[in-house]
Amino acid sequence: MPRSIQSTQPPLKFIPQRFNPSVLYIFRWLLPIALRFRTRPWLPAGIVGIEAENVEVLAELYQQFQAGKIRFLLAFRHPEVEDPLCMLYLLSRIVPQVARQKNIELQYPVHSYFLYDRGMTVWAGNWLGWLFSLVGGVPVRRGRRLDRQAIQTARELFANGQLPIAVAPEGGTNGHSGIVSPLEPGVSQMGFWCVEDLQKANRSETVLIVPIAIQYSYDQPPWSKLDWLLSKLEADSGLPVMEITQGEREEIYYQRIYRLGEYLITEMEEFYRRFYHQDIPKTVSIDESTNPNEVLIERLHRLLDKSLAVTEQYFGVQPQGNFIDRCRRLEEAGWNYIYREDLPDINNLPPFKRGLADWIAQEADLRMRHMRIVESFVAVTATYIKEKPTAEKFAETTLLIFDMLSRIKDTTLAGRPRLGLRRAKITVGEPISVSERWEKSQGDRHASRQAASQLTKDLQTALEKMIS
Repeated sequence: MPRSIQSTQPPLKFIPQRFNPSVLYIFRWLLPIALRFRTRPWLPAGIVGIEAENVEVLAELYQQFQAGKIRFLLAFRHPEVEDPLCMLYLLSRIVPQVARQKNIELQYPVHSYFLYDRGMTVWAGNWLGWLFSLVGGVPVRRGRRLDRQAIQTARELFANGQLPIAVAPEGGTNGHSGIVSPLEPGVSQMGFWCVEDLQKANRSETVLIVPIAIQYSYDQPPWSKLDWLLSKLEADSGLPVMEITQGEREEIYYQRIYRLGEYLITEMEEFYRRFYHQDIPKTVSIDESTNPNEVLIERLHRLLDKSLAVTEQYFGVQPQGNFIDRCRRLEEAGWNYIYREDLPDINNLPPFKRGLADWIAQEADLRMRHMRIVESFVAVTATYIKEKPTAEKFAETTLLIFDMLSRIKDTTLAGRPRLGLRRAKITVGEPISVSERWEKSQGDRHASRQAASQLTKDLQTALEKMIS
């Protein structure tokens, strides 16, 4: 999250990718340091080991790609901000190692182009855009309006680039290793575009999408650190700190998280009711058969809806789609108020007009904070912790609450506390042929849309099976 914006900003420019193998080579050797040690406040890091399954499939795909037989896209899960570093480790270290073991000849570099959210350079700094450009990154602006320059660049790279391309089809992190957010349709569409481009060029490569799952676990269950963090959140919220008592550890921590969540939801309901005039009932009708978890999640989702409504009303945006869709549309609307494409030379504005522009930018930034809170909780469900209670699930949920309180308390998002050293597990799924599906979709526009929708569903299912 950036520092609070006090003035209008010039338009966000597209950052062209300028892949440089030498820069990649240097970054590859620095990667263990970036994974192990926190180099930026927003990067928890602390990854002490990465293991991968089914890597020989990926090694063989790279061999076929380098031989000009296939084109493929890596569709990877995106639960945490460390995921791109783990993907880089997979491609630059694990895949070449497995290739040597299996006598699969590969050419250097084993790497991929990748799409990233243009907003990352807003809150992380311009240096990140420079680095991403040199290691093959293509920035894309999320939202209702199609980022034509980014999409055209990605389409060209998919069909003609010297490397495969990697995309996170969830569109952003959700903070949960065990939950896949609804996938955005862009990955499937890119697959079909690639087939079309190859067909027009009379080329015979097969187009594939490769699902890749990423999950994290702690070296040691971080119970003591979790107790410390929950105590801090309870105190910061105004709740009496709950003492640890004898009993089942999982049940005790569940009760603490439930109690904290219920308290915060109640406080936020009153906040939106009183100061933003949102119609939120003060009571919820339940009977003996009602699951308290489901009631709490229902209240949370209702609160998220009202929080987005506050921002939608300000920007004049109609609520359409799920929470993620609505967040994307609001991000676009907010950026249009802050990064003014209609004011190409903001420094030469008369003081009066510059003052009005700054005023609008400040208020847009404040309104977008409501949306940022919603982003943290789009994947929270009533059963995630209860079904298989683990230290990892407790930690994930507690850290999401930490994010929310940090966004409310501070103008910048504080660095997440590190609860312990972690390991990453990467699973390479079986490739999905886009070429076969494209041939079956060549009837009319409805058939094409149906094929793309089915491909997205199948990719979602594949990712979900790999983390179950």
